[in-house]
Amino acid sequence: MTFPGPIPAPGHMGVDYETRVDFDRLRSYRLERARKALAGSECGAFLLFDFYNIRYTTQTWIGGALGDKMTRYALLTRDSAGPTLWDFGSAARHHKLFAPWLGESNSRAGMLGMRGAIAPSAGLMESAVREIKGMLSAAGLAGQPVGVDIVEPPFLFEMQRQGLNVVDAQQLMLDARMIKSADEIMLLNQAAAMVDGVYQDIVEVLKPGIRENEIVALANKRLYEMGSDQVEAVNAVSGERCNPHPHNFTDRLIRPGDQAFFDIIHSYNGYRTCYYRTLGVGSSTASQRDAYTKAREWMDAAIAAVRPGAGTDEIASVWPAATEFGFENEMAAFGLQFGHGLGLGLHERPIISRLNSLKDPVELQVGMVFALETYCPASDGFSAARIEEEVVVTADGPRILTLFPAQDLVVANPY
Repeated sequence: MTFPGPIPAPGHMGVDYETRVDFDRLRSYRLERARKALAGSECGAFLLFDFYNIRYTTQTWIGGALGDKMTRYALLTRDSAGPTLWDFGSAARHHKLFAPWLGESNSRAGMLGMRGAIAPSAGLMESAVREIKGMLSAAGLAGQPVGVDIVEPPFLFEMQRQGLNVVDAQQLMLDARMIKSADEIMLLNQAAAMVDGVYQDIVEVLKPGIRENEIVALANKRLYEMGSDQVEAVNAVSGERCNPHPHNFTDRLIRPGDQAFFDIIHSYNGYRTCYYRTLGVGSSTASQRDAYTKAREWMDAAIAAVRPGAGTDEIASVWPAATEFGFENEMAAFGLQFGHGLGLGLHERPIISRLNSLKDPVELQVGMVFALETYCPASDGFSAARIEEEVVVTADGPRILTLFPAQDLVVANPY
């Protein structure tokens, strides 16, 4: 994986005159990573319910309103070229038409109960486990452990009742997803480029009288217009709501001199952003600027620690302890000085914080992509600065995907 110049943000379609995202290569890379994780484990098969693991292995996606109901599942066995997917009936038929890499017999209608809305007494889980057990026996895998990522308790109990040995596969799948290919990095960069543009729109409208929820509406509209497949969340936090950080938005009116920060979380072709920026509204105070300077210093120190072979403890150690910015311990301050992997999921590996990284560090590797976040309360008691940068680990050090200006506090529509 090499990017001799800037990492491409190539647009929304393939063309014949540039090398862009190769989706066949992307699908092959992801499935091969999952198959290697299975081969290196004690498991005969992985049974996957996690929405992101299913997309990673089957290269399929349906809307979150259906996809998160614990009804879709995929079975990847040691002897198979690819997974078998059980999905909503009409979606399974669609996959047969438009996802030929699955194979027609590997796309099946399935239903387990919609997070308990259909009670286990209806027998759907019992018959599903019986089918899976039969497939494992036919593949010569009877008696071998089955790795499961996340599961509803009744389904787990049914697997155990039918004699399956269930072990944890989520750790293995998260490890598999941790190293991104060049195609994945281009998609992550394209997603970030879309947010670059949204921040320009926000700066232009951020004036007294606009509400936080109007900013959220603007961000959603622009992202979907630009091709986002899911706007997962937009935080809009202003004025006296900045400290402590509430991680949400309201209908609060923006006022002159507010400090305001925003987090835009969306995905393009499944690949996510987590992208904070802090802005002044018309003007800024010395207290607000001082808080921003500290948050930026902590961010720059963290980025400077990013290199292949470094430990996540080296990043976490440059951030202030919780007690240094008003919290009683690291659990109470978790998520404020923070790093988290980005990919098909919002919070992948590595997770970087003083809560976990100082005692259980992870070695940085080429191909990791993660977001780094810093937060500094202002001395006025209510303002605060929040900055986030998305970082790619390359052989030459860190590369930044989030390009909207953040080295200094940007004041929108100055007086």
